[in-house]
Amino acid sequence: MDYRVIKEGDLFFLTDVNGDINGNDDAGHGLYTKDTRFLSRMELFIDGEKPTLLASNADKSYFASIRLMKVSKDEGAIEILRERYIYDGILYERVSLTNYFPRAVSCDFAAAFDADFQDMFIVRKYRTGDVGEIIGREIGERGMSIRYQGKDDILRETQIEWDWQEGTKAGADGCVHFAVSLDPKESKQVCFTVRPLLNEQKSSVLPFDEGLRKLEQSYDLWYNEGAQANSDVPVFDDFYRRGVQDLRLLMTDVGCGEMPVAGLPWFAVPFGRDSLITSLFMLPLNPAQVKSTLRTLAAYQGEKVDPERDEEPGKIMHEIRFGELVNTNQSPFAPYYGSADSTPLFLVLIGEYVRWTGDASLVEELKSNIVRALEWIDSYAGRAETGFLTYSQEAEKGFPNQGWKDSPNSIVHESGEYASSPIALSEVQGYVYQAKKSLSPIFTKLGDTRLAMRLDKEAFELKERFEKAFWMEDERFYAVALDKNGRQVRSVTSNPGHLLMSGLPDTSRAELVAKRLTAKDMFNGYGIRTMSTDSTGYYPMSYHNGSVWPHDNGMILLGLSRTGMKRQAGQVISGLLKASESFEYQRLPELFCGYDSSVGSPVPYPTTCSPQAWAAATSIVFVQAMLGLVPDALEQTIVLNPLLPEAFNELTVTNISIGSGHLAVRITRAAESSESVNVDVISNTTGFNLIVMP
Repeated sequence: MDYRVIKEGDLFFLTDVNGDINGNDDAGHGLYTKDTRFLSRMELFIDGEKPTLLASNADKSYFASIRLMKVSKDEGAIEILRERYIYDGILYERVSLTNYFPRAVSCDFAAAFDADFQDMFIVRKYRTGDVGEIIGREIGERGMSIRYQGKDDILRETQIEWDWQEGTKAGADGCVHFAVSLDPKESKQVCFTVRPLLNEQKSSVLPFDEGLRKLEQSYDLWYNEGAQANSDVPVFDDFYRRGVQDLRLLMTDVGCGEMPVAGLPWFAVPFGRDSLITSLFMLPLNPAQVKSTLRTLAAYQGEKVDPERDEEPGKIMHEIRFGELVNTNQSPFAPYYGSADSTPLFLVLIGEYVRWTGDASLVEELKSNIVRALEWIDSYAGRAETGFLTYSQEAEKGFPNQGWKDSPNSIVHESGEYASSPIALSEVQGYVYQAKKSLSPIFTKLGDTRLAMRLDKEAFELKERFEKAFWMEDERFYAVALDKNGRQVRSVTSNPGHLLMSGLPDTSRAELVAKRLTAKDMFNGYGIRTMSTDSTGYYPMSYHNGSVWPHDNGMILLGLSRTGMKRQAGQVISGLLKASESFEYQRLPELFCGYDSSVGSPVPYPTTCSPQAWAAATSIVFVQAMLGLVPDALEQTIVLNPLLPEAFNELTVTNISIGSGHLAVRITRAAESSESVNVDVISNTTGFNLIVMP
């Protein structure tokens, strides 16, 4: 990556690889919270010059270490080590200067700061708007502050402090100079803290090492509370730990408990689709974590008809923002509701959560939200003659396509013509089917048999309509969508792969879908492409029309596992695991280009986000798929139908939370070159009946 980013809670810090924000770049570097940039410049200088980069390390998701130097004619050097993290709403950066000259040296060490308080949409040049102004700057020997009065009547302030014990010289330009004298091999340190304040909210500054210790303890607790996986393949073990660590990084509480935000740097906010799919993937890690996702999205459920935000009663939001433009109604993201899939996915996650935990009390708590979501699905689908859930853009500044492939060119006919809305996406119908099928037995358990029977009947009728309308007999595959005239959009894409997870296709068609998804035109050696190389709209460096998205593969992988397609599941796992080795810290990005593996390493997509929550959570899907794990707390059963991809001979997974207990399992290859797998149940405190498939 050409940037460094760390995050904790609602605060994240984005810089260049040197650790600087130079105040003039177009990369949007800065310190952000509530979609506002609270620090727009932070640069270090030695004797007026920028030091040279030696190494830039962010192996720990929450901590960055950057090593710089200033050299003088091979006589020696001054090393500058920058170490940083965020804790309790404060950025900590410790700078250590070490003299590697054979004599004592003196230098002018300087740090320059500024804050512009720009809304993130303005930083990214997505919007312009009527905004506030800087109302004060104060600077002293131990700190400075910059204050901003927004048009939304919120007072924002950035407080910068340092702990240098000797004299400093601070200028009105925000540049602080430290006179540093160092004997040979001597080191001196200065710790900077940057604290964004909203309406005078304030937390206490801790000593650098104490704050770091508390932060690391929180990561240890996160890891120890979740499922742990170890294998005889070190690449997988590192990949899994990276995913678990990044998920902890991306958790944020906006009022209803911690939930995963979409990704860094630009999507560090709650989403509908992204947060729901990430939470769905996280169930084997720690199902209790997903409750906050459901509660947060329920709290922001649509209440009224508002075309400017694509809002309707019962609809689950797409994305929420908290910046000045949103607060002053200059942007529709407060929240914005333009997604067709968030609402059924909300219901899918509730159903899956209960299957993992047996906790029907959450369904009772959210029953009014569930009923309103179902009403929105039924009423909106009822507007279409086909009876399928469709979408069309209402908001002027909203999205023309409102499935997960939301770029304007993503739904394209064989002729190259873009599909006209209202559009019915294949995978969205699958989510609706899965939602109703999974909620039906839950409502039976809760005594609402009338609703349960209705949902079951509606799911059956949807399946029949879907099979007739979407199946392309000549392609032996499903159409990606139906357009406004009910015409099939006949591009071969990855979207129908999500149907395998939903359980909608019968066995014969599920097998055909799995076969096509892993054929050469769809599988590039590293993963399943978003679009077939044979389709009209395909190009490998596209955002949605031929690229490879790890989360898309994760959704498909869940379906391959549930339908017993072990060969194809192993192929996908092996491909993505191989791809992970080409990315920094084995962190699968949001997406990468769809070029065939014969060209060499995966080709990065130029503007991908990393870390990305649903890409990180794909590592958890690997574990679930390899175990072939399907819990059902309602029936008190656990099914294991395991597989070991090539290169694996052993996998051990412990501390899997199911129901009110835990499961620990080891799977081993039965014999060299054998596809058979032995299952050793290390412990099972769930009390559920364990079924091991051959």
